[in-house]
Amino acid sequence: MQTLTVSAINEQIKSLLESTFIQIRVEGELSRVTYHSSGHIYFTIKDEKSSLSCVMFRSNAARLRFRLEEGQHVVLGGSITVYVPRGNYQMMVQTAEPYGAGALAVAFEQLKKRLEAEGLFAPARKRPIPHLPRHIAVVTSKTGAAIQDMIRVAQKRWPLVKITVVDTLVQGAEAAGEIARHIAYADRLGADVLIVGRGGGSLEDLWAFNEEVVARAVAACKTPVVSAVGHEVDTLISDFVADMRAPTPSAAMEQILPDRVETLYTLDEMMNRLGGRMRQIIAAKDDLLRHLKSRLEQHAMSRRIAMRLEAAALLGRQLSLQMERILQQKSQLLKPLLGELVQAEKQRLHQKEDLLKNMQGRMEALDPRHKLRKGYVQLVKEGRVAGLEDLKENDTVSLQDGRLKADAKIVAVYPVEKG
Repeated sequence: MQTLTVSAINEQIKSLLESTFIQIRVEGELSRVTYHSSGHIYFTIKDEKSSLSCVMFRSNAARLRFRLEEGQHVVLGGSITVYVPRGNYQMMVQTAEPYGAGALAVAFEQLKKRLEAEGLFAPARKRPIPHLPRHIAVVTSKTGAAIQDMIRVAQKRWPLVKITVVDTLVQGAEAAGEIARHIAYADRLGADVLIVGRGGGSLEDLWAFNEEVVARAVAACKTPVVSAVGHEVDTLISDFVADMRAPTPSAAMEQILPDRVETLYTLDEMMNRLGGRMRQIIAAKDDLLRHLKSRLEQHAMSRRIAMRLEAAALLGRQLSLQMERILQQKSQLLKPLLGELVQAEKQRLHQKEDLLKNMQGRMEALDPRHKLRKGYVQLVKEGRVAGLEDLKENDTVSLQDGRLKADAKIVAVYPVEKG
C-alpha cells in the first residue's frame, strides 16, 4: 500500500474533485450570507442534511439581478474548488437564480420593498404637475417611435409648448446609468415638467427603469417628473417614484397638456362671466348711489349732507374706475395668449391651404383636357381614344377638342419621311 503525504493526498483530491465537478447546479437554502468590502459574496447553501461553503467573486456578483439574502431558496451554478493547504473544498459560484420565481421578479420586489421603506413612494413627496407647462423636457431615445408620438400629441393639443428631447439609451446593460445621468441633466434645464419614458417591450427591454440608480435620479429631481414607460399593463419602479405615472408616452402628453380648443372656449367663458359680473357690480353701486342721492335730496341740503353726497359720488366714480381697470388688466393678460393661439392656428391653416393648391395644380397638369384647351385634339375610333398606329384606310374617326367634334374618313395611312 502506497504511503502519501498530506499535501499529496490533498492534491489528488483537488485534481479528482475539480475535474469531476466542473459545471454543476446545486439547489438549497442560503445561510450566513456575507457581502465583503471587496465585492465578493461568501455564504453557505444547505438542505436538511448537509451544507456547502460557497463564494461568488465580484465579477459574477456584479451581474446578479437580485440580492442574496438569508433563507432564500436558490439554484446555484458553478464548480467545486479545493484549497490544498487546509484540505477544504467549496463551490465557486458563477450564477444564482431564485428557485421558482424569476430573478427579475425577485429583484423588483426587493428594490420596491427597500425604496418604499425609505419613503420614496410616499404621497407626501409627490409634487403637482403644472396646469399649463410652457417647457417640457423628455428623457428618451430620439430615434424611437415614442418621442414621435409625444410630439404629434403635443402639436395637436398645445402647439405653443417648447419640447426639449434629451437623447439617451433606453435598454441594455449601460442604459440605467445613461438614463440616470440624463435625468440629472434634464433637471437643470429649467423645464416645467420632465417626462422619463420609452415605448413598449419585454420585461428585459424595460428593465433599466427598474434599476435603483434610475429610481434615485427621479427622486432627486427638483422638476416634477412623469414616468411614461411601456404600455398600460407595465408597472415599473420609476412609476412608483415619479410624481405622476402615465400608461404610455403619448398619454403623458395628453395628461399634462390642455386641449387648445377647450382652453379657448374656457377663456372666452371666463371673460364673458368676468365682464358680466363687473357690470352687475357697477350697476348695483350705481343704484345705491341714486338711492342715497334721493334720500339726501329729501332733507335739507346742509353743508354736512352736501359733503357726504359729494364723497359718495367720488367713491362711486373711484369704484367704477377701479372696476374698469381690473377688467382691462384681465383682458390684457388674456390677449397675448389668445393671439398666440390664433396665430398658430392660422399658420396651420395656411400650410394646409398651400398643400391643397399644390395638389390641385398637379392634378390639372395631368388632366387630358388641359392639353385640349391648348389646341390639341383627341382622335377617337369606335368610341375609344386611338393613335395613328391604330388606323387603316377607310376607317371612320372623330376629332374632338372638348368643345367641338368633327367626323372624318381615313384616305390613307403612310409613314412620315425623315430628313
